[in-house]
Amino acid sequence: MEGKDKRRDPRVPLVLRVDYPGAPEFFRDATENLSAGGIFIRTDRDLVQGDRVRLQISFPGLLEPLEIEVEVVRTRPPARGDPAGVAVRIPADRPEDRARIARLVESARTEPVRAGRAYLVLVVEDNPHVVEMYEYALRRIRSPSGPVEVQVEYASNGHLALTRLARPPRVDLVIADLFMPVMDGFTLVERIRADPGLLDLPVMVISAGGPEARQRVSGLGIDVYLQKPVQFADIIRTVRTLLRIQG
Repeated sequence: MEGKDKRRDPRVPLVLRVDYPGAPEFFRDATENLSAGGIFIRTDRDLVQGDRVRLQISFPGLLEPLEIEVEVVRTRPPARGDPAGVAVRIPADRPEDRARIARLVESARTEPVRAGRAYLVLVVEDNPHVVEMYEYALRRIRSPSGPVEVQVEYASNGHLALTRLARPPRVDLVIADLFMPVMDGFTLVERIRADPGLLDLPVMVISAGGPEARQRVSGLGIDVYLQKPVQFADIIRTVRTLLRIQG
């Protein structure tokens, strides 16, 4: 669709955290794309067309919490590996919220790419076939100036991951499973967030765990949770956001 989007408000495939003020932590979701007129949100919440909801979008180290009001215009049930979600728009009586989103979209479209360096990603996963899939996706990340150099390292459990994180060169991003031998992903995230030198290290979890696992690891301080099975496009979009790569 890139270059062919005829919408009045072009979309930006930006993954941001979505929280609902006053709702339980379980209801933390993520955006799939944004435009000045609306947002698509991946969510299991029981929302129907016409609902008006206050929500907060944010991203640690990238975007301070931005609270807006939206109206649900379309729902998407889970199908063919796509998660459930809702399309929401900024109501006409909330011009200030539309202006906030418009500024965010413009910033995402025009922010310069960090150039001249390679990105180092540590994948913590005990299934070699899954590791190969993630590497395939990571090596297809592009920017407006061409391919982005991504170096991928692996650890089959949390203990090996911590050993790698303790030595240079510094890792730019950790992608981890939750259920692994020796040391699981929950303990790994907890140890990372307890280390002052790793507090700002982005951590992305990709897991088949249910709502309880998602809630537990979110409370430990991860940046993004993606549900298995996951698509290449989801990995690429999320990694671009975490590493602040535009493309």
